[in-house]
Amino acid sequence: MLKEQTAQKVINSAISDGASFVDLFIEKNQSLAISLKSKKIEQISDGIDFGIGIRVLFGTKVLYGFTNSTDEEELLRITRLLCALDKQGAANTKAIDFIRSSPLQTLAGINGINQSYDLDERIQFLKSIDFEARAVSTSISQVTASSIERHQQIEIFNSLGLHANDERFYTRIAADVIATDGTKKDSGFFGPGGFGGWELARNMDPKFIASEITRKALTSLNAEPCPAGKMPVVIDNGFGGVIFHEACGHLLETTSVEKKASVFWDKKGEMIANAAVNAVDDGTIHEGWGSIRIDDEGMSTQRTQLIKNGKLENFMSDYVGSLKTGHPRTGSARRQSYKFAPASRMRNTFIEAGPHKLEELIASIDNGIYARSMGGGSVKTGTGEFNFSVQEGYLIKNGKIDKPVKGATLIGTGPETLSRISMVADNFKLMAGMCGSVSGSIPASVGQPAVKVDEILVGGAK
Repeated sequence: MLKEQTAQKVINSAISDGASFVDLFIEKNQSLAISLKSKKIEQISDGIDFGIGIRVLFGTKVLYGFTNSTDEEELLRITRLLCALDKQGAANTKAIDFIRSSPLQTLAGINGINQSYDLDERIQFLKSIDFEARAVSTSISQVTASSIERHQQIEIFNSLGLHANDERFYTRIAADVIATDGTKKDSGFFGPGGFGGWELARNMDPKFIASEITRKALTSLNAEPCPAGKMPVVIDNGFGGVIFHEACGHLLETTSVEKKASVFWDKKGEMIANAAVNAVDDGTIHEGWGSIRIDDEGMSTQRTQLIKNGKLENFMSDYVGSLKTGHPRTGSARRQSYKFAPASRMRNTFIEAGPHKLEELIASIDNGIYARSMGGGSVKTGTGEFNFSVQEGYLIKNGKIDKPVKGATLIGTGPETLSRISMVADNFKLMAGMCGSVSGSIPASVGQPAVKVDEILVGGAK
């Protein structure tokens, strides 16, 4: 997408001005989004965005700029402006010889939007979700559904001689319903997605998606207020992993570790969780929503063991994070687009499967809560203090699942919760989500099997 000679001139210009490291991130992004509301297609939007990000380092100080132009003089002008902010004087003026990385093996994207696509098929898929959801109950008053597809092409050059290219495809379906009994309302959401083209949606069942969102909404609609207090809780698989992602995962990124803003910054090699806990951040999972083949600095992705038998094994690190902390790079540099400098970010982050059955976790509790489906929440960065709502919850009485409850929130801290996970089930599942941080909003999967937390503060409904 950018001439190699142009990249050489831009990088050499910065190096001659004293920069210690320079990289260029070239991106072309094509997107297609279709949304349906109340049986009708509400919007169809598509577009293409192109741009180039220029990052210049003076030691560990980062300067960043971007443009939509490939014009050599414009790129040189931006580079000179960046260097003028921290010019160190003349340095190495030797020309960079780029070594192109080996071609990447083609992954999912068989029916990506870079090819001809059938709008009617996509529209019918969304209408099928609407039809199936309304068929479940007359209490369903509104259905919304959308498909989001993305085709991203990137090219990376840096002053170490790297020249790498990649092509990425993303597809996600999002659906939610509102159920009402005439006096009160409740909602249910489900949003599967993955790294691949429309073939991922073809493997999804609209009836299953409809059953997920309607079950959540109708269960909550007819539920009683949740009791409050400290008690044992079973957090089920899939999106239950959002608590680990938000309250612990961000604390293991060098983005926070380098500033000592994480309670774990100096805990590598120490026990930070119950020995039952094993946690991973993995960019290599086939069709994983957060998967990548190379990160946004051009490094090959990998599987990174974060916690092993309760012990902190690794942090997630990008190039600058590695310079500042000494922790090795893990292929975790990510960004929303060329408008953002990269930072250490999660990919597919999860607690690994354990030896137990979900039924064993439930049977071990006399009085507690079963959080079958988690909702949104808030987290205090640095400490991992969190407050997450339970979208679909049930009481546990005498080792059995009892009546549904609503209004439950789980309140605690990441470190405290990790230490109180005593049982881990074998029903592992990943779910798609969007993660926001200093380098923008990116696709990231959360996941876990069901876990038993021996004690956590449960906030109840009024």
